[in-house]
Amino acid sequence: METLNIDIFDHDTSIDVTHKINTMELDNWINHLKYIKKELNNLIGICNKGLKNNLEDHDIVERFDKKQTENETLLKALLKYANSRMDIAECEDTQCDMIYIAEHESYRRSYLYHLDKYRRLKDAFFNKVHGKFSLSKND
Repeated sequence: METLNIDIFDHDTSIDVTHKINTMELDNWINHLKYIKKELNNLIGICNKGLKNNLEDHDIVERFDKKQTENETLLKALLKYANSRMDIAECEDTQCDMIYIAEHESYRRSYLYHLDKYRRLKDAFFNKVHGKFSLSKND
């Protein structure tokens, strides 16, 4: 996982520190959504191959597909948002800074909501498959 090296200095204003922390947080969100994308691909593959006939609830693949689309949409939005943050240095007043901070809070809520829904879906999946398969005797 790649992280940004954003140093916080003693002479930074509280707004500068907030922007730097928000940038690091955004980078973590993007990396996490990229990981979720890979994880969803794996879960969909598992459902389509090994578990398809063992699951009573066949809509789980459709739910994973839908979550994959939602994940991709949010990832693209965050990447676009990350590019728009390049103009933060141009802010000359508090009002401009507050617009960026408010926008970040909005994206934070969207990310956390998405993450909560994804975790619930994954928990539901694991609850359904628990006991449906066993590990090989060679393990």
